Amino acid sequence: MPGILYAIPTPLGGAAADALPAAALSTVRTLRHFVVENAKTARAFLKEIGMPCPLQELGIATVDADFSIALQDLRKGQSVGLLSEAGCPAIADPGARLVEAAHQAGIRVVPLVGPSSIVLALMASGLEGQRFAFCGYLPREAEERKKRITELEARSRRERETQIFIETPYRNDVLLAALLQTCRPATQLCVATDLTLPSESIRTRRIEDWRVSPHSVGKQPTVFLLQAA
Repeated sequence: MPGILYAIPTPLGGAAADALPAAALSTVRTLRHFVVENAKTARAFLKEIGMPCPLQELGIATVDADFSIALQDLRKGQSVGLLSEAGCPAIADPGARLVEAAHQAGIRVVPLVGPSSIVLALMASGLEGQRFAFCGYLPREAEERKKRITELEARSRRERETQIFIETPYRNDVLLAALLQTCRPATQLCVATDLTLPSESIRTRRIEDWRVSPHSVGKQPTVFLLQAA
């Protein structure tokens, strides 16, 4: 029988024991092969959760490498863990390519329970939770970004759907300024920053209220959610 590809969430910040269920941690400790986004931070995570063997004995490959070795291990019956930098793997994450390859090879994929910044932000936003779309990153170029924001606002209004997107942290304030400049006054915007951390901030306001009381996000991990009136 082939092994299982486990999609392993990692903390958004703080201790792994506080963010992940005991059952998930127990499963991870049984694994000896991992595909990771960053080897250094992956080793730090695995050390923190108390792997029962020396880290030097683990097989750790990066997600941008050839997947053939991981797939060979899986076909031989050895289970493999997929780790992203933070949150759930394969969501806005390059690990999705390995998950796709596993399905094509007929290998079982099992997602473990853990934090997702996208879902946590939606839960706390007060915006439409029956219909929503994760749109990833918006364009970097100003005019293209403005055009995309207008499209997402129109789609939200038409479909009564929450639009969720993220940005590279050092461009957070640029994106926020573009949203305040582009969106209609009655559109609701949620800015969710540092989720699960002591510095967590989740604010939902109409655009016109954001304009009256501007807010700087800074370079902290942030999820933006938009719902047109």
